[in-house]
Amino acid sequence: MTPTDRAWRLAPVVLGTVVLHTAVLPRVRPLDVGADGLLLLAGAVGVVAGRRAGGWIGFGAGLLADCFLATPFGLSALVDGVAGWTAGAVADRFLRPGWEAAAITGAVSAAAVVLFVVAGTVLGERTPPTARLVTVLVVVGVLHAVLAPPALAAARWAVGEPADRRPFLEPAA
Repeated sequence: MTPTDRAWRLAPVVLGTVVLHTAVLPRVRPLDVGADGLLLLAGAVGVVAGRRAGGWIGFGAGLLADCFLATPFGLSALVDGVAGWTAGAVADRFLRPGWEAAAITGAVSAAAVVLFVVAGTVLGERTPPTARLVTVLVVVGVLHAVLAPPALAAARWAVGEPADRRPFLEPAA
């Protein structure tokens, strides 16, 4: 897939994710916690296309998320970029992640919540109570794991899988 094809395919996926992030996902709130569609996209792209793509798409998606939040601008970009890169790094340990892909996406999303709170605290945001933070971690992780299959399919269609996907410790050919 050429970079132009990727750009043409990625644009509607990102636009659709922004619509889901702002119009649909806020209405699905178990235990008063919602999923973060743009963070989910970053993790899915990282799992499908690797660290580099996950990091860049996560950064861009995070910048979009920052437009809708009252937190310091750039905080979501930092967190989503790190989450996308981390998802790609973990997924690189598997030749072709199967069921693990959803687990990776959920776990990385839960870790991103912690990073968001820690970085936000450093930047002067209020820290939520510990019990609430644990609830948010668990619900976001589970929601993202459940929503991962369609997100992974969209990411696979938009960016494709790298041809050189191989286990982490296997040397390049």
